[in-house]
Amino acid sequence: MNILWVRRQNVWEPLHYITADWSLNSSGLQTRFFLDDHTGENIASGLKQFLQGWKLDEAKQVCLTTDSGANVVKAVALNKWARLSCFGHNLHIAVERSMRDNRIDRAVGVGKKIVSLFSHSWKRQRALKAAQEELGLPQHKLMTESPTRWGSRQMMIQRLLEQEKAITQVLAAERSTRHLVLKWQDIDVLDAVSKALGPLLDFTDALSSENYVTVSCLKSILHLFSSKLLQEKDEDSDLTKTIKTSVLDYVTTKYSDPDIVELINMTSFLDPRFRTQHLSQEEIQIIKARIVTEGKSVPAMPSGPAAATCEPSPQSDEVSQDQEETEDKQQRKKQRKSLGSFLKQEAAADVSTSVSYTDRAEAELGSYLLGQLADSESDPLTWWKMHEVNFPLISQLAKKYLCIPATSTASERVFSAGGNVVTCQRSLLKPATVNMLVFLTKNLKV
Repeated sequence: MNILWVRRQNVWEPLHYITADWSLNSSGLQTRFFLDDHTGENIASGLKQFLQGWKLDEAKQVCLTTDSGANVVKAVALNKWARLSCFGHNLHIAVERSMRDNRIDRAVGVGKKIVSLFSHSWKRQRALKAAQEELGLPQHKLMTESPTRWGSRQMMIQRLLEQEKAITQVLAAERSTRHLVLKWQDIDVLDAVSKALGPLLDFTDALSSENYVTVSCLKSILHLFSSKLLQEKDEDSDLTKTIKTSVLDYVTTKYSDPDIVELINMTSFLDPRFRTQHLSQEEIQIIKARIVTEGKSVPAMPSGPAAATCEPSPQSDEVSQDQEETEDKQQRKKQRKSLGSFLKQEAAADVSTSVSYTDRAEAELGSYLLGQLADSESDPLTWWKMHEVNFPLISQLAKKYLCIPATSTASERVFSAGGNVVTCQRSLLKPATVNMLVFLTKNLKV
């Protein structure tokens, strides 16, 4: 599963997959210097070349998680690949759209001036600390805003509201700074913004990890947004209601495409923590039919403890040779079969011929749905590792779909690695050298 991100002249192509022992891995395969224009056609052609260069089967690619750039969206559409829109990027745009209000601009602007004023004066920082001690407030420093991260603005607003009395005391003591004291109108606006966006602050970080499954949580998070976090309340101000409605409408629209809805429903169904939660009966029937259809192309899994195998080590080769010699000696001896062995063989033959694939798939689905939900804090991959033998068909589809990340932060991390490699002092590195250095940075386990 690939993530695509284009910036400046570089195309970064990380890969996400689940191994045979149910471990979620992420590998940065290639960093390519992209001289052509960043049009959808050129990007689509470059992605095709990437798959061919690494001899990756295009049919095994499940989905691409990207931002909403028009050229990237067009490239994925030209290649006829499935695409999932980055949740973090969507939430950031939704918040930025909801903040387009003159009242918010004024209140946030004053807050930024206050933070800048204290950050450039150690005397005011000392006075703020003394005011905090006098008023019994937490000894916290003010926080600044990063334009590309809406969460930093929210944390700045929360800190301003928390330290409002101490800030007012310090600013009012000087004639030159009294005009920066937050007025009650500004405080009301900042409080309205904080109440609307505060509950959403931790979701981006929670969905940005590469170490655990995230895509299957999207269905539950969208339901949580609409039913609780962004639901209008009677005590909310008009501004809070406007912000909540704007954010919810945008996020819901970004995940309203039928193909994306079906993909999200599929991943939620395959997660033992959720299964059919927040799914309608019609959606459940669609997913079950899709699992039965896709399961026909899934290779048959061996049953029993040998279902998950590893590459043999040299010691295991010696043991296997000894076992073969022992088996050869035993085969030379004539063994008498019991009556039960003949009956067992006939019974097994009858079962294999009488039960069709569809019946076995539906029986497996029924058993899976009747099971108890896994704990919400548990790792779904650990659960599947334990129950893979019981659900050979569904487990393989879970391995196929649960590797999809909900956000494209993996590409951002590759950008950070590339920024540490290509610096002002090393600006003449050739593209091939950059590719090798970034590859080693992301994949070399020390």
